[in-house]
Formats: sequence, structure tokens, C-alpha cells
Amino acid sequence: MRSHGCGDLRQSATGQAVQLCGWVDRSRDHGGVIFIDLRDRSGTVQITVDPDNGAEMFAVAEHLRNETVIQVEGKVRERPADAINDKLPTGQIEVLASAITVLNSVKGNLPFAVSVHDEENTREELRLRHRYLDLRRERMNSNLRLRAQTIQAARRFLEEQGFIEVETPVLTRSTPEGARDYVLPSRVCGGEWFALPQSPQLFKQLLMVGGIERYYQVARCFRDEDLRADRQPEFTQLDMEMSFMDQEQILELNESLIAAIWKSVKGIDLPRPFPRLTWHDAMERYGTDRPDTRYGMELVNVSDLVADMGFKVFSGAVASGGSVKCIAVPGGNDAVSNVRIKPGGDVFSEAQKAGAGGLAFIRVREGGEIDTIGAIKDNLSDEKKAELLERTGAEPGTLILFGAGDTATVNKALDRVRQYLARELGMVKTDSENDSWNFLWVVDFPMFEFNADENRYEALHHPFCAPNTDDLGSDASQWAQTLPGARAQAYDLVLNGLELGGGSLRIHDSALQRQVLETVGLPLEEANAQFGFLMEALDMGAPPHGGLAFGLDRMVMLLAGEESIRDTIAFPKTQQARCLMTNAPGGVAEKQLQELHVASTWVDDED
Repeated sequence: MRSHGCGDLRQSATGQAVQLCGWVDRSRDHGGVIFIDLRDRSGTVQITVDPDNGAEMFAVAEHLRNETVIQVEGKVRERPADAINDKLPTGQIEVLASAITVLNSVKGNLPFAVSVHDEENTREELRLRHRYLDLRRERMNSNLRLRAQTIQAARRFLEEQGFIEVETPVLTRSTPEGARDYVLPSRVCGGEWFALPQSPQLFKQLLMVGGIERYYQVARCFRDEDLRADRQPEFTQLDMEMSFMDQEQILELNESLIAAIWKSVKGIDLPRPFPRLTWHDAMERYGTDRPDTRYGMELVNVSDLVADMGFKVFSGAVASGGSVKCIAVPGGNDAVSNVRIKPGGDVFSEAQKAGAGGLAFIRVREGGEIDTIGAIKDNLSDEKKAELLERTGAEPGTLILFGAGDTATVNKALDRVRQYLARELGMVKTDSENDSWNFLWVVDFPMFEFNADENRYEALHHPFCAPNTDDLGSDASQWAQTLPGARAQAYDLVLNGLELGGGSLRIHDSALQRQVLETVGLPLEEANAQFGFLMEALDMGAPPHGGLAFGLDRMVMLLAGEESIRDTIAFPKTQQARCLMTNAPGGVAEKQLQELHVASTWVDDED
């Protein structure tokens, strides 16, 4: 039906007869000559329709609506010098039409203008409801092509390294992995349930037991959790697992993988090796285990300086086992007023959203003098004031913001305020300006964190991470005592403040695996019921192994410079986990529920 793509034509095709197909992007009538911008997946080209070439064809062109699907026959010619469009790759030529055939017309009103010139003003809800139209736009078309390039680059690299792609089951059993499962009732096994996988974790470990040694998969995963801009109920991981490699080798291989993707997709040579930071240092310096290292304002612990001062907010926090930390905001004296830091202000609000009661602050004036409201200045000796300025590196014009209380809340509040002010003060460039790719490995995570509400330990990543042997000790009889305080052989790759992926070395000893499950409160009988197949496999000559998974949607979001992963997925869900286009989820017939041996207990609020 066509000889060329619309966007493929150049001056070298001048004089050629061509046949094109695509959508009418725009149509303009200029004094008896009609110009049509014809668009297909390859780009856009100008079609010129002259009535001297056929009155019937011209009559067809006069009534073409935007998004009508047409076929055009014509000849390529150079545009006049004053009509060249430097913004288009095809801008030096046009196609003089000799025939136009309407392949399909638009029957109703378009819900929004699809033309690339009208992209910015369409509400996301409308875009998602009519996603098939949104996909025609240059932005979404480009994002999906970039996604395909990213996957192709990853596949090429991994297969050159001896990895093979293996598909793992989508219907599996429910296991505790930290988020809610999507569960499906079984029709043939009444009263029993499948779950959709949160990850291929157990299956890829079993592939290692099976001698595959190097596995990868572009894996679909499902989690029934609260959603944000960078989360979806169904998402895609670039998943991998490998045998007989230690942590250093795994990190090195994955750095090479990321470098290969960035080179292929962006043409960028990433500096290597990537920096590394322990989990403890990340929390101490940034208040988060996924720090954005493109700017400063690191957290500074000043608990020792203020522990005995007369300001009870500070001394009380330290006395109760908490901490006092601060961030130094360069130029903050002029940029951040007192009103913004006090109750009702935007900076105060950011701290409050993270659980803090508020922020204390001082301003550094000329000569190192400090200016503040309240009791800080009066209770800070000259010696400690000098120490504070030295630790923070604060110069005249700097605003110092303090958080005080339990350490977790202080970290969370100052991290949030730090990120907010960095954006507000222009420390982070916009995506269109940003050529900074700050990769960071965060390593040495704790194995567990304590859930005070449930009075039990929880695995910080998942219960299949291998503990650090130095922390665990060689005496198996002591594992119950040493495990709670052990570090995991786990690692996350962070890019510009977002977790790009993570993984760990795995436990390949069944006795240790049982002890870990017991530590997170899973009784032996229940552990055997849920993971007996894994224990049995580990006893059949399981090799040392480890792996990692990257969030493919998030990776493409960052590569594309988008703010939401919804703009990198062909048919995404909303933040309410709905598909607006198909109106899913939806009801099912009572007969279907009966066949599945289930009944709905849902009661509509309106009833």
C-alpha cells in the first residue's frame, strides 16, 4: 500500500514517484492550494494538492478532517527556498499529490486534538480514556520506541554475556513478599487460590538450582499496593539471576549493562565505576536509602553539640534516644522567608507531611553571626557556634534548618525538605536541561527492621537475601542471636534520587533459610507449607547465586525525561488502579462467581 514512510523522504528522493499512507495531521488551504501534513510512525511530510492535478482529488482534499486515514500517490519535489521547514527532517521536500484515497474517515468528534502541536493542553484522564489516540502523538510514540530500544540493548548485552531468557509462571501461589498479592480463585480446585507474581524471585532461584546459571527475563509483575506517579499495579522488571558470582562481580556486570543501555539509547558514555555508599552512611548523610547526589545540603548530625544546651526541644530529643540533625541551605537567607518555615508555610508543611512537628532554624549573617528566633542563639556557646558552622560549611547568607526527635522522623523530614528546597531553589535542572546521571550503589542494608506495632522483625528487602557472613558467624547454633543485627548482602542502584533496581546474594543453605523465615515470625510448619519446595531444592546441590531486577518502566521514564511511568507504558492504569479506556476492573456474571466457588461481600455505599 505504500512505497516509503512519510518521515523517511529526503532531497535524494526528488523526482521519485511515491505512495504514502498515514493520518492527516493538519490541513491548510492557501489560496486554492491545499497543504496536508501526513503523519505515520516514521514522521511527517507535507503533501501539496493542486486543483490543476485533478478536480476530483482536490474535492476529496477539501473535506479531509484531521486523523482521517488516507493513501497518497504523488511525486517528490524540492520546496521553494522560502518554504523550507527546518523543524522537520522532511522539511526540504514535499509530495505533489496525483491521487488521494480515503482509507477510513473520522465519523464523530475527536475527544482532543491529536496533532503534535496540541499535545500539552490535554488532561491525562482524557488521554488515558482514549489512549489509542494518545499513542499516535509524537511524545508517546517516541517513548514506546525508546522503551523498545532499551529492552533490545539489554537483551543484546545479556545474551553476549551468556544469559538466556526463560519465562516463569504468571499463575503461582501467594507468598509473603512485602506487598499485597493479586489473588485469583481456581475453578477446578475449589476453595484454592492462585496469586499473580510480585516478582519471579523463587522461580529464578530454582532455575539456578536447575543449572541454568545465567537467566534473564523481561518479567511482568503485579502488586496490589497504594500507587504513586512511578508505581503501577502491573509493571515490568528486567530480571536476572546468576550462579557462581560474588557481589563484586554482580555489581560490575550490572554497571556494564547500564552503561551499554545508556550508550545505545542516549549515546552517553557513563563514567565508571559507580560510587558506593553503605546504607548506614546514606541514612546518616541524606536521611534516605535512595539519595539524590546531584546537589549538596547533606544532613549533619549535631546531637552532641546540643545535648546539654538549654533549648529543651533539642536536649529532650537527644535524652530520649533521638537525634538532632540539620541541613545548610546556601543562599537560603534571601530565598526562604521566616513565614515559609513557620506553621502554615510551604517548607513547614513539607516537614509536617513527613511526621515532624516543625523546624527550628538559624540564619548565618556577615562575620559568622547567627540570627534566630527562640532559644537557640542564647543557649549556643561561641565555641559550639563555631563548631556548628564548621561542620555544616555554612557561609554568610546560609539558612540552617534543624530537625529534632526520633531519628527515623528526623531523617524523613529533612530528606523531604532537602528535596523540596533543591527543586524550589533550582539546584536540580529540569529534565530538558539535565545531562547529569548520578548513579549510586547503596550496599550493606540491614537484614531486618523491627515492626513495633506487630512486635516482630520484617525483612528489609525479602527473606531470601543472604546475610553477611562476617556478621552471621560460623556457628549455626548462634544464628538466632546474630541474624537480627546482621547486614544483608544486598544492593540497590539509585539514579538521581530514584531506586532503579536492587538485588542481593541469595541464601543457598536450607538451614539458614529456615532460620531467616523463623526470624520474621514464620513458624516452621507454615514455612514448610509455603516454601517446602524451595527448602527441598536447596538441599539438592544449590549453587551460590544472586541476582538483581531493574524497574524497566522507571528506567524508561528517566531516559525519556518523563515524570510519570504512565507516559512510558502503552496502556497504563490510573492511581486508582483503573483502566479508563476499557473501564476495568468491572463486574462479572453471577454464574462466573458460582463456577469459581466465591461470592462477593462488597456493599456499595449508595445502597
